Amino acid sequence: MALALASATVTGCAKQDEGTRTLQFWTIGREGEAVEKLLPEFEREHPGLHVSVQQLPLTAAHQKLLTAYAGDSTPDITQLGNTWVPELVALDAIEPLDARVAASKVVDKNDYFPAIWSTNVIDGKLYGVPWYVDTRLLFYRKDLLARVGYDHPPRDWNEWQAMMAKLSQPPGKTFGVLLPTNEFEQLLALSLQQDDPLLRDDGRYGNFRSAGFKKALTFYVSLFKNRQAPMMTNVGVGNPWAAFGQGFYTFYLSGPWNIGEFRKRLPPEQQGDWATTPLPGPNGPGASNAGGSSLVIFRASKHKDDAWALIEFLSRPAIQERFYQILGDMPPRRSSWEAPALRGDDKAAAFREQLERVKPTPQVAEWERIVTEMQLVAAQAAHGDITIDDAAAEIDRRADRLLEKRRWMLDHGHKASP
Repeated sequence: MALALASATVTGCAKQDEGTRTLQFWTIGREGEAVEKLLPEFEREHPGLHVSVQQLPLTAAHQKLLTAYAGDSTPDITQLGNTWVPELVALDAIEPLDARVAASKVVDKNDYFPAIWSTNVIDGKLYGVPWYVDTRLLFYRKDLLARVGYDHPPRDWNEWQAMMAKLSQPPGKTFGVLLPTNEFEQLLALSLQQDDPLLRDDGRYGNFRSAGFKKALTFYVSLFKNRQAPMMTNVGVGNPWAAFGQGFYTFYLSGPWNIGEFRKRLPPEQQGDWATTPLPGPNGPGASNAGGSSLVIFRASKHKDDAWALIEFLSRPAIQERFYQILGDMPPRRSSWEAPALRGDDKAAAFREQLERVKPTPQVAEWERIVTEMQLVAAQAAHGDITIDDAAAEIDRRADRLLEKRRWMLDHGHKASP
């Protein structure tokens, strides 16, 4: 047995010496399953290179990445939500990619939606290449709108609110829109439609007492006050797709993954009853959030050239089309949207239009905690427990507390850290 084990060890070492390299790639959620279907082609193009994919659950991914950094055990390449990029940049954990992009024949900055690309640019340097995009817009029931006299989706806030007033009859039985009170994305999108930034003074302080944010919060709260949105969390809704099909609400502010969900969960006779449309703004077409995930290379990687080769492979329009067909994640490149699977999809077209009007969130490491506090306070305002002015002041107070370390670092000439 000892001889056999020794022989196996020698054989294994020999295989490594023959040139087999392993690239460690961490993904988050379902993307790992989808990307593994694409990797055999990449490995055929790169003999001797094997990509080892580790799938991290979304709930544990952030902590896992920080733990790996602290333990000096980071992978070569990882998928990273674009709101997490500033944190890893502050830690000096990921590699700048400007020189690689400049020399690339595949990754073309001008082909990407500008706001999506900008989420990866920190202090003028590029640290990630967008992999797929995520934004929010309206799913709606065309047939229910037609019943109250409309043959088109809302074009601004006033028209949207007029529609919801008619749709929310009888009060408490049906609603114009579903806005789960434990989700921040809906209020965030409305806030990004304003001219006022959400943070001020280079991200040192909250700017939630601005006229713009209070306008968005007032509109948001009014939907609950006027009983046009049910006062419930996403847990309380239970099955939002069935509720949508039953007419419990007409508008649903959500993301691209729900195209597939509604196609799968609604019966065939209802497939012609629903559609998607870009978000209306206060005075016309409105902005939404520039979300999604990017691909980054860790500074500690010993296979940076191989990692970049994988980023280029996953950035090809043809590969992005296949990725969309497998999973439904939408591509960040305009040219990828020319693929038949996307160009001919009437439900996806609204996302293509919305992506030209998205805005990035503040690029500070504390942002996810700030936006969580924002929603906790906004839910209190929606319940009628506090006024709009008091809510805005409280969100600023909580944001300023979370930004205290950032202020100290910047004021003392240091690079801000998480």
